[in-house]
Amino acid sequence: MITAFFWIIGIIVVFIAIMFVYYYNKFVVLSNRIDNSLSQIDVQLRKRADLVPNLINTVKGYAKHEAKIMREVTEARKSLLSAKNLPDRVKAGDILQNALKSIFAIAENYPQLKANENFLHLQQELSAIEDKVAYARQFYNDSTLSYNNSVATFPGVLFASIYGKKQKDFLKIPEASRAVPKVEF
Repeated sequence: MITAFFWIIGIIVVFIAIMFVYYYNKFVVLSNRIDNSLSQIDVQLRKRADLVPNLINTVKGYAKHEAKIMREVTEARKSLLSAKNLPDRVKAGDILQNALKSIFAIAENYPQLKANENFLHLQQELSAIEDKVAYARQFYNDSTLSYNNSVATFPGVLFASIYGKKQKDFLKIPEASRAVPKVEF
């Protein structure tokens, strides 16, 4: 009878130990996934910023009197590269994206520029990078959702409090990006 009692206690202790290890590892894996997705966003924002000088040089030859827009793009790129944390980089990236839209609007006035092979290539690369940025942001938010669900649901909430884990913030879209675009014909 006493041996069965010790077996039951032993099984319970092993089960509890396994649960502690499982939830610790789960929080580490999910947290690392979030950190990785932040790094991917950063990589894509950097790639976009690195393409900007080539784009500006291509456009400058055609649109010499569009200096104001060129300055805006250059300043937006500079603020992206000097941003210290991810929220600032994301905000600067959005400003750069809006400034780049001005460059592409300029191209509409210069048919030779629109047909320029370098310009078309840079435009395609920027479009691909925008898709990757959007995907990386989605992956970050999906990873954050998984982490937050683990931290907030039972029994994860118990282990999260033991390990001092708290819910993480989602990446948010700036209010300016939420506005419905105005279409005029």
